[in-house]
Amino acid sequence: MRGYNDSSYGDSFADVYDEWYHGISDVASTVQTLADLAGGGRVLELGVGTGRLAIPLAATGLKVHGLDTSDLMLQKMAAKEGGGNVHAHLGDMVDDMPGGPFTLVFVAYNTFFNLLTHERQQACFAAVASTLVDGGRFVIEAFVPDTAHDPESNITVRSIATDRVVLSISTANAADQLAEGQFIDITEAGGVRLRPWSIRWATTAQLDEMAAGAGMTLSDRWEAFDRTPFTAESERQVSVFCKGSRANSSSVHPSPALTS
Repeated sequence: MRGYNDSSYGDSFADVYDEWYHGISDVASTVQTLADLAGGGRVLELGVGTGRLAIPLAATGLKVHGLDTSDLMLQKMAAKEGGGNVHAHLGDMVDDMPGGPFTLVFVAYNTFFNLLTHERQQACFAAVASTLVDGGRFVIEAFVPDTAHDPESNITVRSIATDRVVLSISTANAADQLAEGQFIDITEAGGVRLRPWSIRWATTAQLDEMAAGAGMTLSDRWEAFDRTPFTAESERQVSVFCKGSRANSSSVHPSPALTS
């Protein structure tokens, strides 16, 4: 998308993020599982946004750091109750990784796919590995691409009210595993506001390959943070990668037959 950069998404959605996305996943089960994985150690969230997860995670007593490319998102987090308990860092998930060591690094709800090339995604794995303690974990939550069906361009209505209409326009390129779009936010008082987004998706097999390239192995894969078992029919995944030797786990399931 012409003119799109690392901070475009965060800066465009900061004012509506909590309103639109507060219920995208279960915070309580996510925080509980992340706290268990952290084992009392230091935690880093990549793409921390407005602190939807980082703030309640810090409330458990953990030392939590949050990295985001959008200063507007970080300002929103700082203004919230408990936001000051998260150590905020402005920067991207590759070149600006805060110094570790961390026992847990995580990236929630498709945010890893904001890295728009395979090379940048692989570099993120390497950067995370450099900050993790031996045996530390990198957790990625994201959708599972349906490689059996070509994605389609579409226009839909996200919401409609007497004084506001939000339209969603998107297009995708299956060969490059790219999708991009705009939310067109039209209000009677404010006119038109464009909210762009862009992602490069990866299959579970590709995530596993990138992890291996960074010296990490899959220790767990669930359908959600409540540890629902992952199956070939799962549309979402939470992948837990361990730095160093494979952690013992009975909950690792083979990836579906998804190839690059």
